[in-house]
Amino acid sequence: MAAQPRTQTTAEELESGLLSQIEVHSIDWIPDPERHGKNWQQSMLWFLGNFQYFTIPIGFVGPSLGLGLGWSILAGTLGIAFGTLFMAFHATQGPIFGLPQMIQTRAQLGYRGVVVALFAVLFTYMAFNVADQVLMSTGLHGAFGWNTGLVAIATAVLAALLAIFGYDWVHRVFRFLLIISFPCYAIISVAILVGHAGGTAPHHPGGFLFAAFMAQFSVAAAYNITYAPYVSDYSRYMPRDTSRRGIIAAVFFGASGSAVWLIALGAWLATRLGVSDGLVGLQTVGDNVAAPLGSITAVLSATCLLATMGMNAYGGMLTVLTGIDSFRTVKTSRAWRVITIIVLAAIWYAIGAGISTSAVTTVLNSLTLMLYLLVPWTALNLVDFFFVRHGHYAITDIFRPDGVYGKWGWRGLTAYFAGFVAEIPFMVLPPIAGFSYTGWFPNHVTNGVDYSWLIGLAVSGLVYWLACRSLDVPAEQSAIEASERELRAIDVRAAQAAAD
Repeated sequence: MAAQPRTQTTAEELESGLLSQIEVHSIDWIPDPERHGKNWQQSMLWFLGNFQYFTIPIGFVGPSLGLGLGWSILAGTLGIAFGTLFMAFHATQGPIFGLPQMIQTRAQLGYRGVVVALFAVLFTYMAFNVADQVLMSTGLHGAFGWNTGLVAIATAVLAALLAIFGYDWVHRVFRFLLIISFPCYAIISVAILVGHAGGTAPHHPGGFLFAAFMAQFSVAAAYNITYAPYVSDYSRYMPRDTSRRGIIAAVFFGASGSAVWLIALGAWLATRLGVSDGLVGLQTVGDNVAAPLGSITAVLSATCLLATMGMNAYGGMLTVLTGIDSFRTVKTSRAWRVITIIVLAAIWYAIGAGISTSAVTTVLNSLTLMLYLLVPWTALNLVDFFFVRHGHYAITDIFRPDGVYGKWGWRGLTAYFAGFVAEIPFMVLPPIAGFSYTGWFPNHVTNGVDYSWLIGLAVSGLVYWLACRSLDVPAEQSAIEASERELRAIDVRAAQAAAD
């Protein structure tokens, strides 16, 4: 008999008061009676996910390499559109599985093989939060003179609290911050368009340089591809009958709209005001329009970045519990969630508190390495979902080491490592701890431009598809049917518990 996905809805979870607001679920399956949400809420969530000053410096890349303002905006727009496609396609998996993104990857990499991808994903979450903490501390100190140590402690505590309260609170906080910050950015942007935000055109405005154009394109595309491990985590409560096209469109336009907006703003700040810090640039241009608009916008943007730290902490918790559960069964509980998040917060706070401002560059550069590690995974995951198994899975078997997906998925692991190895000759790894690397193709063919992530996408996806030609997908049907029967029984029990 297939193992049931871990769920629990007891009187303890239904208690009244503030503690009842803490999310019950983590890596377990979400029963249908507990499903809720609309596609427009996904749009707001992902719009705010990029609607903070971490996004602005993405627009600095093209101008720093001599690319003109218009070309920088075009390259950023095309890159975001391309990268967000992969991110958005993952969103449809949440309603189908009712599971976090990484635990469902057991269907491709195996019950224990999934740890290969988990290491890269967890490091990405933690690296983002370390960098965000340092950027928040130094940025708010530079703009307002706030104590860096107190800012670091406050950001770690608040981000951890948001992650502890979980899914619904992340959605609520993101919607609230979007509503109050949107008008500030809109006023600044309109002022820029009508010429009332200051700034002067440079004597050498730059032009079109192919290498610079592709560098801006690649950075923008990579920016939203790194969201791929997050997406299903925040759509898994959506009803199972959620329209695939609807949720893909909602996530795509939400995540790409804000990113394109702020990348364009960043390119303008770099070329017209010559700024090199996103928060300071935001404050400067806002105050040029009407003080203290810039200061208000800067604080709101920092608060939005704080909210994304909570999102990272939440995803990190799910990743850690998935890894532990792959070797020792984890019983879903609030205690596991809270303890894991507190430990993660302590780790990123300690690292961030001990890192120098200059070392933030090393942390951010390390995200390039994480992109190399994540791209093969996103390719094989999407190929499996859309072209191999067509969205049909035995959910209960994902929780069994002896299920139809096995402990080690040789097809997925082969495709993953093949994609990563294929990337190596195309890599341009920036200096990390004194080490850097440039592959043969950037040195001799591509004029220093890093195309490795495109190669990884293509090779990993193709290898996985070819390897699955020998996979007997129809043989999994009996396991899928058994799984559906068990899930229906869980739904009935959950509905009865809710009625009681």
